[in-house]
Amino acid sequence: MNKLKALFTSKPLLAIFVAAAVALAPEAMAGTGGSEFDDIYTLLVGWTQGTLGKIIALGMFMVGLSAGIVNQSIVSVVIGIGGALALYYGPNVINGVVAALV
Repeated sequence: MNKLKALFTSKPLLAIFVAAAVALAPEAMAGTGGSEFDDIYTLLVGWTQGTLGKIIALGMFMVGLSAGIVNQSIVSVVIGIGGALALYYGPNVINGVVAALV
């Protein structure tokens, strides 16, 4: 086990492995086409922004509200609202960020 640990902690050897991986890796073009996952993306966005997403977001809000009442703290309510907002608006934010970068 010590030999294996020494193999992966040796910086020159690690540099050689990284250089070989980069040299032998196929060229990757992220964001340049390919529609293999469009159906899955559309399905997930439909779930999060459709009726299912609204039900889950309302559930997050209700759980946060009830936990806030039990703990007598507003923090749980804020976490519930934040989770609900992230669930519903998350796909739009991610799409905006990715569209701005590509």
